[in-house]
Amino acid sequence: MKMRTQHTFFIILAQLFCSSIINATIGRPRGVSISMASLYQPAEDGTFTCLDGSSKIPYEYVNDDYCDCNDGTDEPGTSACPNGKFHCTNAGYVPSNILSSRVNDGVCDCCDGTDEDAGRIECVNNCKDLGKKLREEQDRTRKLQQEGFEKQKTFSEEGKRVHEEKISRQAELEKERETLEVTVKELETAKLEAESPETEAKDKHQKAWDELKAERQAKKEVEAASVAFKELDTNGDNSIELLEIIAHIEFDIDSNGVVSEEEAKEHLEDKERVDYDTFVKDIWPHVKDIYKKPSTEEPPPEVDPSTEARGEEAQTEQIEPPAPGEPPSPPDEVEEEGEYDDDEDEDDDNDVDEPDVNDQTVPTVPITGVPTPGRMAGEPELIIDKPSEEKDEESMPEYDEETKKLIEAADEARKNYDEANSKLKELDNELSSIKSYLEQDYGPNREYAILQDQCFEYTDREYTYKYCPFSKGSQRPKSGGHETSLGNWGNWAGPENDKYSVQLYEKGQNCWNGPDRSVKVHLKCGLEHRLLSSSEPSRCEYAFEFETPCRCSQPAGGTTQAHDEL
Repeated sequence: MKMRTQHTFFIILAQLFCSSIINATIGRPRGVSISMASLYQPAEDGTFTCLDGSSKIPYEYVNDDYCDCNDGTDEPGTSACPNGKFHCTNAGYVPSNILSSRVNDGVCDCCDGTDEDAGRIECVNNCKDLGKKLREEQDRTRKLQQEGFEKQKTFSEEGKRVHEEKISRQAELEKERETLEVTVKELETAKLEAESPETEAKDKHQKAWDELKAERQAKKEVEAASVAFKELDTNGDNSIELLEIIAHIEFDIDSNGVVSEEEAKEHLEDKERVDYDTFVKDIWPHVKDIYKKPSTEEPPPEVDPSTEARGEEAQTEQIEPPAPGEPPSPPDEVEEEGEYDDDEDEDDDNDVDEPDVNDQTVPTVPITGVPTPGRMAGEPELIIDKPSEEKDEESMPEYDEETKKLIEAADEARKNYDEANSKLKELDNELSSIKSYLEQDYGPNREYAILQDQCFEYTDREYTYKYCPFSKGSQRPKSGGHETSLGNWGNWAGPENDKYSVQLYEKGQNCWNGPDRSVKVHLKCGLEHRLLSSSEPSRCEYAFEFETPCRCSQPAGGTTQAHDEL
Protein backbone atom coordinates (compact mmCIF):
# COMPACT_ATOMS: atom_id res chain seq x y z
CA MET A 1 0.00 0.00 0.00
CA LYS A 2 2.83 2.37 0.92
CA MET A 3 4.74 1.61 -2.31
CA ARG A 4 1.61 2.26 -4.41
CA THR A 5 1.12 5.65 -2.74
CA GLN A 6 4.73 6.63 -3.49
CA HIS A 7 4.36 5.51 -7.10
CA THR A 8 1.21 7.65 -7.53
CA PHE A 9 3.01 10.66 -6.03
CA PHE A 10 5.88 10.43 -8.54
CA ILE A 11 3.42 10.13 -11.46
CA ILE A 12 1.59 13.30 -10.38
CA LEU A 13 4.93 15.12 -9.91
CA ALA A 14 6.07 14.12 -13.41
CA GLN A 15 2.77 15.30 -14.92
CA LEU A 16 3.11 18.68 -13.25
CA PHE A 17 6.72 19.00 -14.50
CA CYS A 18 5.76 18.19 -18.08
CA SER A 19 2.80 20.53 -17.90
CA SER A 20 5.01 23.40 -16.77
CA ILE A 21 7.43 22.74 -19.64
CA ILE A 22 4.61 22.70 -22.19
CA ASN A 23 3.15 25.93 -20.82
CA ALA A 24 6.58 27.52 -20.83
CA THR A 25 7.25 26.42 -24.39
CA ILE A 26 4.07 28.05 -25.68
CA GLY A 27 4.92 31.58 -26.63
CA ARG A 28 8.62 31.17 -25.68
CA PRO A 29 10.58 33.96 -27.40
CA ARG A 30 13.30 33.07 -29.88
CA GLY A 31 16.69 32.43 -28.29
CA VAL A 32 15.29 31.53 -24.87
CA SER A 33 15.97 28.13 -23.32
CA ILE A 34 13.20 26.01 -21.90
CA SER A 35 14.61 26.42 -18.42
CA MET A 36 14.34 30.24 -18.77
CA ALA A 37 10.94 30.27 -20.55
CA SER A 38 8.96 31.04 -17.38
CA LEU A 39 10.89 34.30 -16.95
CA TYR A 40 9.79 35.53 -20.37
CA GLN A 41 6.04 35.22 -19.78
CA PRO A 42 4.24 38.60 -19.96
CA ALA A 43 3.05 40.10 -16.71
CA GLU A 44 -0.63 40.78 -16.05
CA ASP A 45 -0.10 44.40 -17.09
CA GLY A 46 1.50 43.27 -20.37
CA THR A 47 5.05 44.19 -19.40
CA PHE A 48 8.45 42.41 -19.29
CA THR A 49 10.85 42.92 -16.39
CA CYS A 50 14.53 42.93 -17.30
CA LEU A 51 16.18 39.98 -15.60
CA ASP A 52 18.49 42.26 -13.65
CA GLY A 53 15.36 44.04 -12.32
CA SER A 54 16.56 47.40 -13.59
CA SER A 55 13.43 48.31 -15.55
CA LYS A 56 10.11 47.23 -17.05
CA ILE A 57 9.29 47.48 -20.72
CA PRO A 58 6.23 46.62 -22.77
CA TYR A 59 6.29 42.94 -23.64
CA GLU A 60 6.17 43.69 -27.35
CA TYR A 61 9.66 45.27 -26.99
CA VAL A 62 11.12 41.82 -26.48
CA ASN A 63 13.12 40.79 -29.58
CA ASP A 64 12.23 44.03 -31.40
CA ASP A 65 15.86 44.38 -32.48
CA TYR A 66 16.42 47.28 -30.09
CA CYS A 67 18.26 46.95 -26.79
CA ASP A 68 16.12 48.30 -23.94
CA CYS A 69 17.52 46.43 -20.90
CA ASN A 70 20.96 47.16 -19.56
CA ASP A 71 21.67 43.43 -19.26
CA GLY A 72 20.47 42.74 -22.82
CA THR A 73 17.89 40.21 -21.68
CA ASP A 74 15.11 41.81 -23.75
CA GLU A 75 16.83 40.75 -26.99
CA PRO A 76 17.65 37.02 -26.66
CA GLY A 77 16.81 36.35 -30.30
CA THR A 78 18.45 39.30 -32.06
CA SER A 79 21.90 40.86 -32.23
CA ALA A 80 20.78 44.21 -30.86
CA CYS A 81 22.40 43.86 -27.43
CA PRO A 82 26.18 43.29 -27.39
CA ASN A 83 25.97 41.57 -24.01
CA GLY A 84 23.03 39.35 -24.86
CA LYS A 85 22.98 35.55 -25.08
CA PHE A 86 21.24 33.36 -27.66
CA HIS A 87 20.27 29.81 -26.74
CA CYS A 88 20.76 27.04 -29.31
CA THR A 89 18.32 24.21 -28.57
CA ASN A 90 20.31 21.77 -30.77
CA ALA A 91 17.81 18.97 -30.41
CA GLY A 92 19.60 15.62 -30.62
CA TYR A 93 22.92 17.19 -29.64
CA VAL A 94 24.17 19.37 -26.79
CA PRO A 95 22.35 22.67 -26.10
CA SER A 96 24.59 25.74 -26.04
CA ASN A 97 24.57 29.51 -25.64
CA ILE A 98 26.27 31.90 -28.07
CA LEU A 99 26.75 35.65 -28.08
CA SER A 100 23.81 37.58 -29.45
CA SER A 101 26.18 39.33 -31.83
CA ARG A 102 26.42 36.05 -33.79
CA VAL A 103 22.68 35.97 -34.48
CA ASN A 104 21.82 36.61 -38.15
CA ASP A 105 25.49 37.21 -39.00
CA GLY A 106 25.39 34.88 -42.00
CA VAL A 107 27.24 32.07 -40.20
CA CYS A 108 25.52 29.00 -38.85
CA ASP A 109 26.68 28.73 -35.25
CA CYS A 110 23.96 26.42 -33.90
CA CYS A 111 23.91 22.92 -35.34
CA ASP A 112 20.10 23.27 -35.75
CA GLY A 113 20.53 26.61 -37.58
CA THR A 114 18.16 28.53 -35.32
CA ASP A 115 20.59 31.46 -34.97
CA GLU A 116 20.00 32.47 -38.60
CA ASP A 117 16.73 33.54 -40.22
CA ALA A 118 15.61 31.07 -42.81
CA GLY A 119 15.04 33.82 -45.33
CA ARG A 120 18.65 35.02 -45.22
CA ILE A 121 20.69 31.80 -45.21
CA GLU A 122 19.88 28.12 -45.35
CA CYS A 123 21.48 26.26 -42.41
CA VAL A 124 21.69 22.47 -42.42
CA ASN A 125 20.50 20.85 -39.22
CA ASN A 126 23.28 18.34 -38.46
CA CYS A 127 22.54 17.97 -34.75
CA LYS A 128 21.58 14.32 -35.12
CA ASP A 129 24.88 13.46 -36.84
CA LEU A 130 26.86 15.32 -34.22
CA GLY A 131 24.81 13.68 -31.50
CA LYS A 132 25.52 10.26 -32.97
CA LYS A 133 29.27 10.93 -33.01
CA LEU A 134 29.13 12.32 -29.49
CA ARG A 135 27.27 9.29 -28.23
CA GLU A 136 29.80 7.00 -29.88
CA GLU A 137 32.65 8.92 -28.27
CA GLN A 138 30.84 8.88 -24.95
CA ASP A 139 30.31 5.15 -25.31
CA ARG A 140 34.03 4.64 -25.95
CA THR A 141 34.91 6.85 -23.01
CA ARG A 142 32.39 5.11 -20.81
CA LYS A 143 33.70 1.71 -21.88
CA LEU A 144 37.29 2.76 -21.17
CA GLN A 145 36.19 4.22 -17.87
CA GLN A 146 34.39 1.02 -16.95
CA GLU A 147 37.29 -1.25 -17.93
CA GLY A 148 39.72 0.99 -16.12
CA PHE A 149 37.47 1.03 -13.09
CA GLU A 150 37.42 -2.77 -13.02
CA LYS A 151 41.22 -2.74 -12.95
CA GLN A 152 41.16 -0.02 -10.33
CA LYS A 153 38.95 -2.20 -8.14
CA THR A 154 41.47 -5.02 -8.50
CA PHE A 155 44.32 -2.68 -7.54
CA SER A 156 42.29 -1.38 -4.63
CA GLU A 157 41.59 -4.89 -3.35
CA GLU A 158 45.27 -5.76 -3.70
CA GLY A 159 46.30 -2.57 -1.90
CA LYS A 160 43.92 -3.25 0.98
CA ARG A 161 45.08 -6.86 1.21
CA VAL A 162 48.75 -5.85 1.35
CA HIS A 163 47.86 -3.15 3.86
CA GLU A 164 46.27 -5.70 6.18
CA GLU A 165 49.21 -8.06 5.71
CA LYS A 166 51.62 -5.27 6.62
CA ILE A 167 49.66 -4.49 9.77
CA SER A 168 49.67 -8.16 10.74
CA ARG A 169 53.37 -8.48 9.97
CA GLN A 170 54.12 -5.33 11.95
CA ALA A 171 52.43 -6.73 15.05
CA GLU A 172 54.30 -10.02 14.61
CA LEU A 173 57.67 -8.29 14.24
CA GLU A 174 57.11 -6.00 17.20
CA LYS A 175 56.38 -9.01 19.39
CA GLU A 176 59.42 -10.82 18.04
CA ARG A 177 61.53 -7.73 18.59
CA GLU A 178 60.67 -7.57 22.27
CA THR A 179 61.98 -11.10 22.80
CA LEU A 180 65.01 -10.59 20.58
CA GLU A 181 65.97 -7.33 22.27
CA VAL A 182 66.14 -9.12 25.63
CA THR A 183 68.27 -11.87 24.06
CA VAL A 184 70.65 -9.33 22.53
CA LYS A 185 71.15 -7.61 25.88
CA GLU A 186 71.87 -10.94 27.55
CA LEU A 187 74.34 -11.92 24.83
CA GLU A 188 76.00 -8.53 25.07
CA THR A 189 76.48 -9.02 28.80
CA ALA A 190 77.89 -12.50 28.20
CA LYS A 191 80.22 -11.08 25.53
CA LEU A 192 81.54 -8.41 27.86
CA GLU A 193 82.07 -10.98 30.61
CA ALA A 194 84.00 -13.24 28.23
CA GLU A 195 86.06 -10.38 26.77
CA SER A 196 87.24 -9.10 30.16
CA PRO A 197 89.53 -12.08 31.07
CA GLU A 198 90.47 -12.42 27.39
CA THR A 199 91.63 -8.80 27.27
CA GLU A 200 93.50 -9.19 30.54
CA ALA A 201 95.30 -12.33 29.35
CA LYS A 202 96.13 -10.85 25.94
CA ASP A 203 97.40 -7.62 27.52
CA LYS A 204 99.58 -9.64 29.87
CA HIS A 205 100.97 -11.63 26.95
CA GLN A 206 101.52 -8.45 24.92
CA LYS A 207 103.27 -6.74 27.82
CA ALA A 208 105.64 -9.69 28.26
CA TRP A 209 106.33 -9.67 24.51
CA ASP A 210 106.96 -5.90 24.50
CA GLU A 211 109.39 -6.26 27.40
CA LEU A 212 111.19 -9.07 25.60
CA LYS A 213 111.41 -7.03 22.40
CA ALA A 214 112.68 -4.03 24.36
CA GLU A 215 115.29 -6.23 26.00
CA ARG A 216 116.36 -7.63 22.63
CA GLN A 217 116.43 -4.18 21.09
CA ALA A 218 118.56 -2.87 23.92
CA LYS A 219 120.92 -5.79 23.44
CA LYS A 220 121.08 -5.08 19.71
CA GLU A 221 121.81 -1.44 20.44
CA VAL A 222 124.68 -2.44 22.73
CA GLU A 223 125.96 -4.86 20.09
CA ALA A 224 125.74 -2.20 17.40
CA ALA A 225 127.47 0.29 19.67
CA SER A 226 130.20 -2.29 20.39
CA VAL A 227 130.73 -2.91 16.70
CA ALA A 228 130.89 0.82 15.99
CA PHE A 229 133.28 1.33 18.88
CA LYS A 230 135.64 -1.34 17.55
CA GLU A 231 135.44 0.10 14.05
CA LEU A 232 136.13 3.63 15.26
CA ASP A 233 138.90 2.53 17.67
CA THR A 234 141.45 2.07 14.91
CA ASN A 235 144.47 2.17 17.25
CA GLY A 236 142.97 -0.45 19.56
CA ASP A 237 143.50 1.51 22.79
CA ASN A 238 139.92 0.86 23.96
CA SER A 239 139.01 4.50 23.58
CA ILE A 240 137.91 6.82 20.82
CA GLU A 241 139.76 10.08 20.37
CA LEU A 242 139.30 13.11 18.16
CA LEU A 243 141.55 11.92 15.34
CA GLU A 244 139.53 8.71 14.99
CA ILE A 245 136.37 10.77 14.62
CA ILE A 246 138.04 13.15 12.18
CA ALA A 247 138.92 10.16 9.96
CA HIS A 248 135.20 9.51 9.27
CA ILE A 249 133.72 11.94 6.76
CA GLU A 250 130.13 11.24 7.87
CA PHE A 251 130.83 13.35 10.96
CA ASP A 252 131.27 16.42 8.75
CA ILE A 253 128.57 18.74 10.11
CA ASP A 254 128.94 21.69 7.71
CA SER A 255 129.37 19.42 4.64
CA ASN A 256 132.61 21.07 3.54
CA GLY A 257 134.31 17.71 2.95
CA VAL A 258 136.47 17.86 6.08
CA VAL A 259 135.74 16.90 9.68
CA SER A 260 137.18 19.66 11.84
CA GLU A 261 138.41 19.26 15.40
CA GLU A 262 135.46 21.32 16.62
CA GLU A 263 133.04 19.04 14.79
CA ALA A 264 134.75 15.98 16.27
CA LYS A 265 134.52 17.49 19.76
CA GLU A 266 130.85 18.20 19.27
CA HIS A 267 130.24 14.54 18.51
CA LEU A 268 132.30 13.52 21.56
CA GLU A 269 130.44 16.08 23.67
CA ASP A 270 133.53 18.31 24.13
CA LYS A 271 135.75 15.44 25.26
CA GLU A 272 139.20 14.62 23.89
CA ARG A 273 138.55 10.91 24.14
CA VAL A 274 135.87 8.60 25.53
CA ASP A 275 136.05 5.04 26.81
CA TYR A 276 133.75 2.21 25.87
CA ASP A 277 131.13 2.75 28.60
CA THR A 278 130.89 6.47 27.91
CA PHE A 279 130.60 5.84 24.19
CA VAL A 280 127.81 3.28 24.59
CA LYS A 281 125.87 5.33 27.12
CA ASP A 282 126.36 8.94 25.98
CA ILE A 283 127.84 9.12 22.51
CA TRP A 284 126.27 6.29 20.52
CA PRO A 285 122.59 7.36 20.97
CA HIS A 286 123.46 10.67 19.23
CA VAL A 287 125.69 9.41 16.44
CA LYS A 288 124.10 6.09 15.54
CA ASP A 289 121.98 7.71 12.83
CA ILE A 290 125.01 9.62 11.51
CA TYR A 291 127.59 6.89 11.65
CA LYS A 292 127.80 4.83 8.48
CA LYS A 293 129.62 1.59 8.16
CA PRO A 294 132.08 1.32 5.34
CA SER A 295 130.28 1.09 2.02
CA THR A 296 129.88 -2.36 0.54
CA GLU A 297 129.55 -0.90 -2.93
CA GLU A 298 132.70 -1.24 -4.99
CA PRO A 299 133.78 1.71 -7.09
CA PRO A 300 133.49 1.27 -10.85
CA PRO A 301 136.72 0.07 -12.47
CA GLU A 302 138.91 2.72 -14.01
CA VAL A 303 139.19 2.51 -17.77
CA ASP A 304 142.55 3.12 -19.46
CA PRO A 305 142.19 5.38 -22.53
CA SER A 306 144.31 2.92 -24.48
CA THR A 307 141.75 0.22 -23.64
CA GLU A 308 138.93 2.34 -25.02
CA ALA A 309 140.80 2.61 -28.29
CA ARG A 310 140.79 -1.13 -28.72
CA GLY A 311 137.10 -1.02 -29.59
CA GLU A 312 134.45 -3.59 -28.90
CA GLU A 313 136.95 -6.42 -28.44
CA ALA A 314 138.52 -4.79 -25.39
CA GLN A 315 135.10 -3.98 -23.89
CA THR A 316 133.96 -7.60 -24.01
CA GLU A 317 137.03 -9.11 -22.32
CA GLN A 318 136.35 -11.02 -19.11
CA ILE A 319 137.75 -9.69 -15.84
CA GLU A 320 138.09 -12.02 -12.91
CA PRO A 321 136.21 -10.80 -9.82
CA PRO A 322 138.39 -9.51 -7.02
CA ALA A 323 138.79 -11.59 -3.88
CA PRO A 324 137.01 -10.30 -0.77
CA GLY A 325 138.98 -7.54 0.91
CA GLU A 326 141.05 -6.74 -2.18
CA PRO A 327 140.48 -3.73 -4.43
CA PRO A 328 139.40 -4.56 -7.99
CA SER A 329 142.14 -4.90 -10.58
CA PRO A 330 142.35 -2.16 -13.19
CA PRO A 331 141.03 -3.14 -16.60
CA ASP A 332 144.41 -2.87 -18.23
CA GLU A 333 145.98 -5.45 -15.91
CA VAL A 334 144.44 -8.47 -17.64
CA GLU A 335 146.51 -11.62 -17.25
CA GLU A 336 147.92 -12.93 -20.47
CA GLU A 337 147.14 -16.31 -21.96
CA GLY A 338 149.27 -19.19 -20.80
CA GLU A 339 149.56 -18.04 -17.17
CA TYR A 340 147.01 -20.58 -15.94
CA ASP A 341 148.04 -24.15 -15.16
CA ASP A 342 146.07 -27.19 -16.19
CA ASP A 343 144.43 -27.58 -12.78
CA GLU A 344 143.05 -24.08 -12.92
CA ASP A 345 141.70 -24.78 -16.39
CA GLU A 346 139.88 -27.83 -15.09
CA ASP A 347 138.44 -25.80 -12.23
CA ASP A 348 137.26 -23.21 -14.69
CA ASP A 349 135.57 -25.87 -16.80
CA ASN A 350 133.70 -27.25 -13.80
CA ASP A 351 132.72 -23.80 -12.49
CA VAL A 352 130.00 -23.18 -15.03
CA ASP A 353 128.45 -20.31 -13.08
CA GLU A 354 131.60 -18.22 -12.83
CA PRO A 355 130.23 -14.66 -13.01
CA ASP A 356 131.39 -12.10 -15.49
CA VAL A 357 132.64 -8.92 -13.85
CA ASN A 358 130.19 -6.93 -15.93
CA ASP A 359 127.32 -9.10 -14.67
CA GLN A 360 128.44 -9.20 -11.02
CA THR A 361 125.82 -7.82 -8.65
CA VAL A 362 127.38 -5.67 -5.97
CA PRO A 363 125.61 -5.84 -2.60
CA THR A 364 124.30 -2.46 -1.50
CA VAL A 365 122.60 -3.24 1.84
CA PRO A 366 124.83 -4.26 4.76
CA ILE A 367 123.69 -6.83 7.29
CA THR A 368 122.56 -5.47 10.63
CA GLY A 369 124.37 -6.89 13.62
CA VAL A 370 127.78 -8.38 14.18
CA PRO A 371 130.20 -7.81 11.25
CA THR A 372 131.89 -10.60 9.39
CA PRO A 373 134.76 -11.92 11.53
CA GLY A 374 138.16 -10.70 10.36
CA ARG A 375 136.69 -7.88 8.26
CA MET A 376 138.86 -4.77 8.24
CA ALA A 377 137.53 -1.24 8.16
CA GLY A 378 136.67 -0.29 4.59
CA GLU A 379 135.99 -3.88 3.49
CA PRO A 380 132.54 -4.70 2.06
CA GLU A 381 130.32 -6.67 4.41
CA LEU A 382 128.68 -9.89 3.23
CA ILE A 383 124.90 -10.07 2.85
CA ILE A 384 123.66 -13.04 4.82
CA ASP A 385 120.00 -14.13 4.98
CA LYS A 386 118.61 -14.12 8.46
CA PRO A 387 118.19 -17.62 9.82
CA SER A 388 114.69 -18.83 10.57
CA GLU A 389 115.46 -18.64 14.29
CA GLU A 390 116.14 -14.91 13.97
CA LYS A 391 112.97 -14.38 11.93
CA ASP A 392 110.97 -16.21 14.57
CA GLU A 393 112.38 -13.86 17.16
CA GLU A 394 110.63 -10.97 15.38
CA SER A 395 107.20 -12.63 15.64
CA MET A 396 105.18 -12.64 18.81
CA PRO A 397 105.05 -16.16 20.29
CA GLU A 398 101.78 -18.05 20.47
CA TYR A 399 99.43 -17.61 23.38
CA ASP A 400 99.53 -20.22 26.09
CA GLU A 401 96.75 -22.79 26.26
CA GLU A 402 94.82 -20.97 28.96
CA THR A 403 94.78 -17.73 26.95
CA LYS A 404 93.73 -19.61 23.81
CA LYS A 405 90.75 -21.04 25.65
CA LEU A 406 89.79 -17.55 26.85
CA ILE A 407 90.03 -16.26 23.28
CA GLU A 408 87.89 -19.11 21.95
CA ALA A 409 85.24 -18.44 24.58
CA ALA A 410 85.25 -14.72 23.79
CA ASP A 411 85.07 -15.42 20.03
CA GLU A 412 82.04 -17.65 20.56
CA ALA A 413 80.36 -14.99 22.72
CA ARG A 414 81.06 -12.34 20.09
CA LYS A 415 79.71 -14.56 17.33
CA ASN A 416 76.47 -15.21 19.21
CA TYR A 417 76.04 -11.53 20.00
CA ASP A 418 76.81 -10.39 16.44
CA GLU A 419 74.33 -12.87 14.94
CA ALA A 420 71.54 -11.82 17.29
CA ASN A 421 72.32 -8.12 16.92
CA SER A 422 72.41 -8.44 13.11
CA LYS A 423 69.02 -10.11 13.18
CA LEU A 424 67.69 -7.31 15.39
CA LYS A 425 68.92 -4.70 12.89
CA GLU A 426 67.29 -6.56 10.00
CA LEU A 427 64.07 -6.71 11.98
CA ASP A 428 64.25 -2.96 12.70
CA ASN A 429 64.83 -2.23 9.01
CA GLU A 430 61.78 -4.27 8.06
CA LEU A 431 59.68 -2.54 10.71
CA SER A 432 60.82 0.84 9.41
CA SER A 433 59.89 -0.16 5.85
CA ILE A 434 56.45 -1.36 6.97
CA LYS A 435 55.84 1.83 8.93
CA SER A 436 56.75 3.95 5.90
CA TYR A 437 54.39 1.90 3.73
CA LEU A 438 51.48 2.17 6.16
CA GLU A 439 51.93 5.93 6.56
CA GLN A 440 51.97 6.56 2.79
CA ASP A 441 48.78 7.92 1.25
CA TYR A 442 48.04 5.55 -1.63
CA GLY A 443 44.64 7.01 -2.48
CA PRO A 444 41.20 6.74 -0.87
CA ASN A 445 41.11 2.97 -1.43
CA ARG A 446 44.89 2.40 -1.57
CA GLU A 447 44.57 1.77 -5.30
CA TYR A 448 47.80 3.67 -6.08
CA ALA A 449 49.91 1.29 -3.97
CA ILE A 450 50.33 -0.83 -7.10
CA LEU A 451 52.63 1.91 -8.50
CA GLN A 452 55.11 1.70 -5.62
CA ASP A 453 58.61 0.58 -6.67
CA GLN A 454 57.82 0.98 -10.38
CA CYS A 455 59.32 3.44 -12.87
CA PHE A 456 58.07 4.70 -16.24
CA GLU A 457 59.85 6.56 -19.03
CA TYR A 458 58.95 8.93 -21.85
CA THR A 459 61.36 10.14 -24.54
CA ASP A 460 61.01 13.26 -26.67
CA ARG A 461 63.47 14.73 -29.18
CA GLU A 462 66.05 15.71 -26.57
CA TYR A 463 65.47 13.98 -23.23
CA THR A 464 64.31 10.78 -21.62
CA TYR A 465 62.11 11.47 -18.60
CA LYS A 466 61.69 9.00 -15.75
CA TYR A 467 58.80 8.91 -13.32
CA CYS A 468 58.97 6.65 -10.26
CA PRO A 469 55.67 7.07 -8.33
CA PHE A 470 56.10 7.99 -4.66
CA SER A 471 59.85 8.24 -5.21
CA LYS A 472 61.24 10.71 -7.76
CA GLY A 473 61.20 12.27 -11.20
CA SER A 474 64.26 12.84 -13.39
CA GLN A 475 65.55 13.51 -16.88
CA ARG A 476 68.67 12.61 -18.84
CA PRO A 477 69.89 13.56 -22.32
CA LYS A 478 68.65 11.22 -25.01
CA SER A 479 72.19 10.83 -26.30
CA GLY A 480 73.35 9.71 -22.85
CA GLY A 481 74.83 11.54 -19.90
CA HIS A 482 74.20 12.58 -16.34
CA GLU A 483 70.70 12.14 -14.88
CA THR A 484 69.18 15.32 -13.46
CA SER A 485 66.78 15.14 -10.52
CA LEU A 486 63.49 16.92 -11.16
CA GLY A 487 62.24 16.32 -7.63
CA ASN A 488 61.51 13.83 -4.91
CA TRP A 489 58.11 12.72 -3.68
CA GLY A 490 56.29 15.49 -1.88
CA ASN A 491 52.52 15.12 -1.65
CA TRP A 492 49.20 14.96 -3.46
CA ALA A 493 48.62 18.40 -4.98
CA GLY A 494 45.25 18.27 -6.74
CA PRO A 495 42.48 20.79 -6.07
CA GLU A 496 40.42 20.43 -2.92
CA ASN A 497 37.61 18.64 -4.71
CA ASP A 498 39.99 16.32 -6.63
CA LYS A 499 43.04 15.83 -4.42
CA TYR A 500 44.31 12.66 -6.11
CA SER A 501 44.50 14.10 -9.63
CA VAL A 502 47.99 15.65 -9.24
CA GLN A 503 51.22 14.59 -7.53
CA LEU A 504 54.02 16.99 -6.58
CA TYR A 505 57.71 16.06 -6.63
CA GLU A 506 59.92 18.80 -5.21
CA LYS A 507 63.44 19.79 -4.13
CA GLY A 508 65.15 18.50 -7.25
CA GLN A 509 68.50 19.63 -8.58
CA ASN A 510 68.93 23.38 -8.39
CA CYS A 511 68.69 25.35 -11.61
CA TRP A 512 71.59 27.66 -12.29
CA ASN A 513 70.71 31.05 -10.85
CA GLY A 514 67.18 29.81 -10.27
CA PRO A 515 64.94 27.65 -8.05
CA ASP A 516 65.12 23.95 -7.29
CA ARG A 517 63.56 21.83 -9.99
CA SER A 518 60.10 20.37 -9.37
CA VAL A 519 57.55 18.39 -11.35
CA LYS A 520 53.79 18.00 -11.15
CA VAL A 521 52.36 14.72 -12.41
CA HIS A 522 48.83 15.03 -13.79
CA LEU A 523 46.98 11.72 -13.65
CA LYS A 524 44.27 10.62 -16.07
CA CYS A 525 42.26 7.46 -16.62
CA GLY A 526 43.77 4.85 -18.93
CA LEU A 527 43.87 1.08 -19.31
CA GLU A 528 47.64 0.90 -18.82
CA HIS A 529 50.26 2.67 -16.71
CA ARG A 530 51.97 5.04 -19.18
CA LEU A 531 53.93 8.27 -19.04
CA LEU A 532 52.41 10.22 -21.92
CA SER A 533 54.21 13.56 -22.08
CA SER A 534 56.50 16.06 -20.42
CA SER A 535 56.58 19.84 -20.58
CA GLU A 536 58.10 22.81 -18.77
CA PRO A 537 55.32 25.40 -18.25
CA SER A 538 57.61 27.58 -16.13
CA ARG A 539 61.37 27.73 -15.74
CA CYS A 540 62.53 24.64 -13.80
CA GLU A 541 58.90 23.65 -13.12
CA TYR A 542 57.98 20.56 -15.12
CA ALA A 543 54.70 18.80 -15.83
CA PHE A 544 54.20 15.10 -16.60
CA GLU A 545 51.02 13.53 -17.92
CA PHE A 546 50.49 9.97 -16.73
CA GLU A 547 47.60 7.63 -17.44
CA THR A 548 46.68 4.75 -15.17
CA PRO A 549 43.64 2.61 -14.31
CA CYS A 550 44.06 3.85 -10.75
CA ARG A 551 42.60 7.16 -11.89
CA CYS A 552 39.47 5.59 -13.40
CA SER A 553 36.23 5.97 -11.48
CA GLN A 554 32.90 4.23 -11.97
CA PRO A 555 30.90 5.87 -14.78
CA ALA A 556 27.88 7.81 -13.53
CA GLY A 557 24.57 6.22 -14.57
CA GLY A 558 24.19 3.91 -17.54
CA THR A 559 24.26 4.12 -21.33
CA THR A 560 20.53 4.77 -21.57
CA GLN A 561 20.80 7.80 -19.32
CA ALA A 562 23.51 9.29 -21.52
CA HIS A 563 21.33 8.86 -24.63
CA ASP A 564 18.34 10.43 -22.87
CA GLU A 565 20.40 13.49 -21.98
CA LEU A 566 21.13 14.06 -25.66
